[in-house]
Amino acid sequence: MPRPRRLRRICMEPAYESFIPEGISCGQVVLTVDEYEVIRLVDLEKLTHGQCAGRMDISRTTVTEIYETAREKIADSIVHGKALLIAGGNYRLCDGSAFRYCQRACRKADGSVRKQAVTEKGENKMRIAVTYENGLIFQHFGHTEQFKLYDIEDGRIVEEKVVDTNGQGHGALADFLSQAGADALICGGIGGGAKMALADAGIQLLGGVSGDADGAVKAYLAGNLEFNPDVHCNHHDHDHGHSCGGHHCGEDKHGCSGHKA
Repeated sequence: MPRPRRLRRICMEPAYESFIPEGISCGQVVLTVDEYEVIRLVDLEKLTHGQCAGRMDISRTTVTEIYETAREKIADSIVHGKALLIAGGNYRLCDGSAFRYCQRACRKADGSVRKQAVTEKGENKMRIAVTYENGLIFQHFGHTEQFKLYDIEDGRIVEEKVVDTNGQGHGALADFLSQAGADALICGGIGGGAKMALADAGIQLLGGVSGDADGAVKAYLAGNLEFNPDVHCNHHDHDHGHSCGGHHCGEDKHGCSGHKA
């Protein structure tokens, strides 16, 4: 019986899911998330294969194999004009246990991350979630590190708290909000897959909103929140260009936002 493959530890999921060449795309190449992580660590952070192995909790030989495969895929994409998609792979998100290998402070390991439990929503209460960073609406749903949850009763805020997403990526965040009992989400940009997941969970989407998080919730309760029901972040799709809701990606921590209604 074959040995199960060891899950490769990665720091966080990629900020971008695809790179599309201008003109006519001639097929596609899929770079797995663990392959992406090896490229990031070796070519961008300039780690040796041994250092990369320690960071990812795998052997140096495995790092070399992954690196060679990843470089070949990237070359194939650039030379032959193929769309480069980043998805899948055999990986797990770091829980802070790799801090001794990192060359920077690790928020997951140093205890600086706020850990507030999501309490059960009271009866007859509405819960609004907002993608959150330093008091503002974070502009990229799939990479928000925190949500601010507001419990509403009789048209007013009765409780609020900030909760951490613990590094969960696009696919898991809708389930995170569903388990947290969210009825509505206020955010900036959001991809098509996440929109579908929120709709399936029965969570109302109020996208394309920016600025103060508290102010947005108060505007919603007053009935005058400006949002875009058709907000869309195209870099989540694999057959479009790389602009998001009328803005360029890369702003505000890879943020993407839509126009106001």
